[in-house]
Parts: sequence; C-alpha cells; structure tokens
Amino acid sequence: MKLNTTDLDGKLRSAAKPERVFGVRVRLHYTWYIAFLLIIAVITTQFPEVYPLWQRMVLGLATGLLFFVAISIREFILGFIAIRRRMPVKDVTLFVLGGVSQIARETTQPILELLLAVAGLLANMLIAGIFYGAYLALANSASVIIAGLIQWLAFIIFMLALFHFVPGFPLDGGRVLRALLWRATGNYERAACIASWVGRGIGLLLVVGGIVVMIIYSQWFVGLFLAFMGWVLQSAAVHSRNQVLLYETLRSVVTQNIMTKEYSVVNPQLSLSRLVRDYIMVTGQRYFVVTDEDKLQGMVTVRNIRSIPRRRWRSTRVGKVMTPVGKLKTAYLQQSGASLLELMDGLGINQIPVLEEDEVIGVVVRDSLMRLVKTRTRLGV
Repeated sequence: MKLNTTDLDGKLRSAAKPERVFGVRVRLHYTWYIAFLLIIAVITTQFPEVYPLWQRMVLGLATGLLFFVAISIREFILGFIAIRRRMPVKDVTLFVLGGVSQIARETTQPILELLLAVAGLLANMLIAGIFYGAYLALANSASVIIAGLIQWLAFIIFMLALFHFVPGFPLDGGRVLRALLWRATGNYERAACIASWVGRGIGLLLVVGGIVVMIIYSQWFVGLFLAFMGWVLQSAAVHSRNQVLLYETLRSVVTQNIMTKEYSVVNPQLSLSRLVRDYIMVTGQRYFVVTDEDKLQGMVTVRNIRSIPRRRWRSTRVGKVMTPVGKLKTAYLQQSGASLLELMDGLGINQIPVLEEDEVIGVVVRDSLMRLVKTRTRLGV
C-alpha cells in the first residue's frame, strides 16, 4: 500500500488549529465551512418566502450550528465509550460526517472497534430521534418557525444516520467492515486500507452520481448534496488511510536510527537577541539544547522565542523561556518512530531530545520522521 506523500505531515494540514477538549486534541476539518454555507443556502431557499430573507439566513445559520453541536455530541459519546473501554483517544479530526479518531492500535481489538461502530450508529439514530421528538412537541405550538427549523435538522441528521450504514470507512458501516476484516485477517493495516479504499470508492461514485443527477435530471439540490457528501467521504477516507499508513511505516523504526547527533548547545544565560543573531540567523536552526557545565537544563525553540516581544529579547535570557528539563519530554534509543510521532502530536512539539544516562546524545526531529516515510514510500518499501 502506498502513502500519499503530498500529505504526510499534512494528514492534519487540512484541518484548523487543534483545540483540547478533556485532554483530547480536536481539529475541525475545512469541509465544515462549506457545509455551513450549504445548510444556510438550503434553509434560505427551501423555507417559505413569507419569512424575510434575513430571517431565513439566520435560521440557516442556527441550523448549521445545531448540526455542529449534534455531531460534536455524537463524538463525545463515542469518546466516552472509548475511554471507558481503556482505549485512549489522542486526536479527533471532526468531519461533517463525524470524527476520525486516532486511537493507539495496541489499546484496541476488533471487538472493541465493532462496539464503537455500533455505538456510533445508535448515537446517530438517538440524536435524530431527539430532534424529531422536539419537532413533534413544537409542531402544534405557536413556535411554527422553530418547529420548522427542528424538522429540517432532524431530517438532515436522519439522512446522515442512514448514510453511516454504508460500509465505507470512516463511516460507522466502514468501521464495522474494518473490524470484521481485522478479525478475519489478523492484519490491522490491511483491514484499515481496504475499508478506506471502499470508502474512497463509494465517495467517488457519489460525486459522479451527483454530477449526473444535476446534468441529466436538473435536480441541483439533490445532485449537489450527493456530490458534497461523496467528496467529504472521499477526503475522510484518504485522511484515515494516510494516518494509518504513516504510523505503520514508523512502527518498525527506532530512535537510534533516526535521531540526529548534529545539534547546537547554548548556555541558559545567553540573551535571546544573541541567540537569534549569532545562531538562528546564521544556521537557520529552530531548536537548541540548553546546558550549564555539561548538565542538561532544557530546550529552547523558535516557538519559545516568539512568545517574547522583540523589544525584550536583549534583556531576556534563554533560561527564562526554555522548556525546563523537568517538563521536557525525552526519548530512549529503542523507542519506535510511531510512538515518537504520537508524542509529538500529543504535545504539539517538533523535536524530542534523546537521553542516555542523563546525557543528551541526539535529537529526533519531526521533519526527519516525515522525510524517512516519504523516502520509504517512494521506494515502495
């Protein structure tokens, strides 16, 4: 299986800056912005014209926000179940169809994957049922416009719930397929790739089908909806496949083979202005090991420096802005490349020092990991 080398470190590049929710990094995929526009357009055009245009647009925005809340609740439910089953969720990229979670393979099993998939299907139907119940409760009240909004939302979520039965990853049906294939073959990577390929194929078929519906039958709303859903499914499937292959490729690589022994050492008393002028501007290096009399004190990076206003660089010492040794995450020689990348992703860092007997013997850099994966992928090994 080949990995898309144009989006290695970019497996998350297409997502917004991550935020932490209950310790889990959550990224919002850019397809959400398009989904908001589509929902606003649908509500604006399909709602009765007796309501002013601005009111219909506000209702469309409200529908989009409630839809986002509904999908977020679904992911919270699945995350809670995963944590209860001792399957720590490290990262979630939230697509319009739902979330793509990064769960360490060592902490899960086919039966647990199947449990999460079934829970996702039930959560979809439950949320759709709640909104439909709310619509029935409001249908005979004076809140006709609110009832109409809830009805549209219930319809959208119900259609999404049905869509999740399609056996294409990362839909819940695709999760079921992956779990069954993993159980049958005993090979997680192969199962994940096959399920993702099925998802990608179904996505492409939906895109083509949507275009055909628009051209031949002039059903622009239905065609656009099908094409958009297919595009999102295809994007999510590629994202999931790249994520799996990326970590599987690095699983067989250990720290001692990928660390670099070429790194600069600076003193904690060095000013930031001198560090920038004499080191960064000359070498372009973005990280430095900080020692005092050959004893490790911490590490300073360009990110640390940028947190200080430039006017204070001359008076600020490296020791004031560095990540101190007590908070510094370190690697050991036999640690796998996959676990290192997971650690970097979890902490939002790009380099980790390697220690042996409390001495720095090298540094592992994210760029080196990604370059290794690209090279091995191009060689087909």
